[in-house]
Amino acid sequence: MRPSDRVSVVLAMRPARFEDHRFLGDKRNQRLYDLDDPELEQSVIDELMVAETFICFGPDTVEEARNRCYRFG
Repeated sequence: MRPSDRVSVVLAMRPARFEDHRFLGDKRNQRLYDLDDPELEQSVIDELMVAETFICFGPDTVEEARNRCYRFG
């Protein structure tokens, strides 16, 4: 593999206490965010943490988030 063939992906950093969670919801608009999504911007997570309007799901699955009426935005 040549250096020019490499692909770099920058993942958003997981918030403290959410290291073991993949999905995070915004209580204000019931949007669901996948913390493993490489297109998720860090600013979205930072804003959720500042506003304290986030929720995690147990079990940490899309199905559980949908059961609580959360959807990908």
